[in-house]
Amino acid sequence: MHISEGVLSAPVLLTGAALTVAGCAVGLKKMDYDRIPQVALLSSAFFVASLIHVPIGPSSVHLILNGIAGILLGFAAFPAIMVALALQAVLFQFGGITTLGVNTFNMAFPAVICFYLFSRGVKHGNAVVALGSAFACGFAAVLLGAIMVAVSLVFTEESFLQVAKLVVVAHVPVMIIEGILTAFCVAFLKKVKPEILGVAHAPIKSR
Repeated sequence: MHISEGVLSAPVLLTGAALTVAGCAVGLKKMDYDRIPQVALLSSAFFVASLIHVPIGPSSVHLILNGIAGILLGFAAFPAIMVALALQAVLFQFGGITTLGVNTFNMAFPAVICFYLFSRGVKHGNAVVALGSAFACGFAAVLLGAIMVAVSLVFTEESFLQVAKLVVVAHVPVMIIEGILTAFCVAFLKKVKPEILGVAHAPIKSR
C-alpha cells in the first residue's frame, strides 16, 4: 500500500503530512513510557511484514498488520507505523520521503478507527465474539487503508480512478489473510498475556 513518489499532487501530500503530524502528536502524548518496547516491537513487525510486496501501478500489495497494531496501540500506531515507513523509504526506497505523511496516515488512521470499533469485542470472554471481532478488525483495517489509498489517488487525478479500483480489489486476499492473522494473534495473547489487550483475566470461553 506504499504510494510511490512523484504520483500524488502537492495538496494531497501536504494534507497527508499535516494529518500524520497531528496523529503522531496525539499518539506520543497518549503513549506511556513503559509501552515503548511494545510500540517498537509492533513497528518492527510492520517493517518486516511489508517488505515483501507486489507492485500494482503506483501502489503495492503486501501484509500490513495495521489491524493488530491498532488493537494493541491505539493512537500510538501513528508513530510506530511512521518510523517503519521512514526506514523502508530510506533503506529500500519503498514509498518515499515526500509521500511518508500520506502513506502513514493511510495505514495508521484505519488502525485507530478499528481500535475504537473492535477493541471492546476483542476483550470479550466469549471465543466467538473475541475472535470474530479480531478477524473483523484485521479485515477492516486493510479495507479502510485500501480505500484511503484509492481516495488519495483520485484526489490527485481523476484518471487514476481505474487504478484506485484495482488497488482495493487487489487487497481483498490480503484483507482475509490479515483477518485470520489478527484473530490468531488475539487468541494467542489471550492465553499467554491477556493484560496486553487491556484485560486482567481473559480466558477464551466457548460459551
